[in-house]
Amino acid sequence: MASRRDWLEAGLAVLEQDGARALTIERLCGELGLTKGSFYHHFKGMAGFKTDLLTHFETEHTSRFVSDAESAGASARHRLLHLLGLVLDDKSGSDAVEIAIRAWALQDPEVHALQERVDRSRIDYLRTLWRELGGPEADVEPMARLLYLVLVGAQQVVPPVPAPGLRDIYALALRLAPHDPHEAHEWEDTP
Repeated sequence: MASRRDWLEAGLAVLEQDGARALTIERLCGELGLTKGSFYHHFKGMAGFKTDLLTHFETEHTSRFVSDAESAGASARHRLLHLLGLVLDDKSGSDAVEIAIRAWALQDPEVHALQERVDRSRIDYLRTLWRELGGPEADVEPMARLLYLVLVGAQQVVPPVPAPGLRDIYALALRLAPHDPHEAHEWEDTP
């Protein structure tokens, strides 16, 4: 029997492959080789599944990264580098899922609200890290947005910017960060 997580991961895979219109109970059952009874064992219909799927997306593609970064070290510099490394090394196909969620958000108010919350949460975290680096307060908001928009833009262009190209772009942007002269070498290894 498939777990609740299996159903949610299957939902993200369907969303990634064929978009929101393909998210049906029949398609999900077909993907997992299970019956509708198994689906209803975990969810109260498609509306409940959608809500849970969006929560799962937020947890796996935002909260998990922030938690991992927070556990990586005490300095904001180390946490930021670790976060960028996690995002750029993520092999879960998250770029395609991110694109699918953004497309869905243009059509569905519940998904739009989720996307707005996720974007705000990600930028807030970047703002916190940049502020802790100790630069001018006037730079905090623009730099947090810049770091985030680089990622979103890199996912949206065709073809997407690959991780090595993003590493180079982030290394360039992070040279603007205030730093201790003893840590200057760390940015060149970014991320």
